[in-house]
Amino acid sequence: VQLQASGGGLVQPGGSLRLSCAASVALSTYAIAWFRQAPGKEREGISCISSSGTRTDYADSVKGRFTISRDSDKNTVYLQMNSLKPEDTAVYYCATRRYYCTRYGSQFGYWGQGTQVTVSS
Repeated sequence: VQLQASGGGLVQPGGSLRLSCAASVALSTYAIAWFRQAPGKEREGISCISSSGTRTDYADSVKGRFTISRDSDKNTVYLQMNSLKPEDTAVYYCATRRYYCTRYGSQFGYWGQGTQVTVSS
């Protein structure tokens, strides 16, 4: 299983970015989650979409601003990030596990390489 995260960059506060996570497996049997880690902070799970695509979860810190979605034909999951804040600055990782979402990163067996998001004026 391989994951390729992309789409990070530098954006001003209040701006938007869309991250992509391209998977080498069919999303119908894998849940995909996004985590982030800022310097000196613990890794934070921020969103997840189940293998069925019917369940999505969000951390309180991003709820209402971030939206997770997927294109099953492309085996790709997206994270649309709006109203970005400086505290969203971090390296963002996508990860996958069979079927179900969980908030615990240790339960995801496969990880992408990370993409840097910097929110600054």
